[in-house]
Amino acid sequence: MTWLSVSAAWAAPPTAFQAQVERGRYLARVANCVACHTAEGGAPMAGGLPLQTGAGTVYSTNITPEASTGLGRYSLDDFDRAVRRGVARDGRRLYPAMPYPSYARMTRDDVAAVYAWLRAEVKPVAQTNRDAQMRWPYSMRWLMVPWNLLHLEEGPIPASADRGAAWNRGAYLVQAVAHCGACHTPRGTLFGEKGTDTRSREFLSGATVEGWSATNLTGDMLTGLGAWSLAEIVEYLHTGRNAHATSFGPMSTVIASSTQYMTPGDLDAVATYLKSIPGARREAEPFRYDATVATQLEQGRFDTAGARQYATYCMPCHNASGKGYERVFPPLAGNPTVVDPNPASLVNLLLNGAVTARVNTAPTDYHMPGYGWTMEDQELAHLLTFIRSSWGNRAAPVTAQAVAERRKATGKQATNAR
Repeated sequence: MTWLSVSAAWAAPPTAFQAQVERGRYLARVANCVACHTAEGGAPMAGGLPLQTGAGTVYSTNITPEASTGLGRYSLDDFDRAVRRGVARDGRRLYPAMPYPSYARMTRDDVAAVYAWLRAEVKPVAQTNRDAQMRWPYSMRWLMVPWNLLHLEEGPIPASADRGAAWNRGAYLVQAVAHCGACHTPRGTLFGEKGTDTRSREFLSGATVEGWSATNLTGDMLTGLGAWSLAEIVEYLHTGRNAHATSFGPMSTVIASSTQYMTPGDLDAVATYLKSIPGARREAEPFRYDATVATQLEQGRFDTAGARQYATYCMPCHNASGKGYERVFPPLAGNPTVVDPNPASLVNLLLNGAVTARVNTAPTDYHMPGYGWTMEDQELAHLLTFIRSSWGNRAAPVTAQAVAERRKATGKQATNAR
């Protein structure tokens, strides 16, 4: 064997390992590990972020490769068991705020790649994990044993021979790695997702997460993705905006730290899979624009409760037409969030404001101000109801009580109300 061939033999293993690390880095981006495992102002992956659930508060764990408080002593088998079965190295059962029911469908090779990346590139940080603050009886972790029997479905996602490679890749990303159902699928009495794939009509049909309404991702024409093309779904996931909507709230974080970095092929795969899901709410008719309110606003007529507030606070950005400025300030007319049966996100936006995703494709992000400090509950309710019933929108009214409940939860008191 020549010196050159010996050198090549020695060089091959590091190259293969580096490819595994790079793959793990990418998969961790798609899974958005950093968003949950990094507290505000904290070290990356050191945990400590409070995650509000219906049963109490869970704090994300330290997943840096530090030995005493992180994953430094975890073998690959230990890590795989935690990620795909929800069992820590010491046998402690994890709560499904860690989306292991989705990760259970990941391949062993992909879990191994994430493990390799964590150990190779994440800086070790000594930070003690905080105990979960759960209501009884959920504070008894052994209850996760029967919970897993009911809700944990292990094993690979079956490939569909007649759907094509893009659809199958999209199914794997949506159901497993990106765990979209963890936020966008409603949960039952025991906080398990009501379906993990299209066998359930409720899969990805929308849910409430930490006071936000995670939107319907099925093919419904009004509140879902039925009116969005494949290219528009890809554009939204890559840039945080398209002709239909602009990101806000938790989704801005997902786009900024995860989906904007996905490859074009994977974005197309996700869009292909999502476009194949039938509408959960059977909305077959497309949105039809009605210019009546736009004409009234242009004429300075404030005949409807909330119209004057709209003209004062909203119209400069969203226009009398309710159509906004494409790919900057989103349309309110026909916007899925605006007409969502659950107005939680819209209430949050008006109370506290929001910011678009910070992405590499745009020179800046845009901030929407909150008006909770200047308007009382009834004023905000009138404004929200006006938006949800104008330009062809046909959503239910918002009550002052609904605004008051969200105000109390967020602590946004009116200090300058007239």
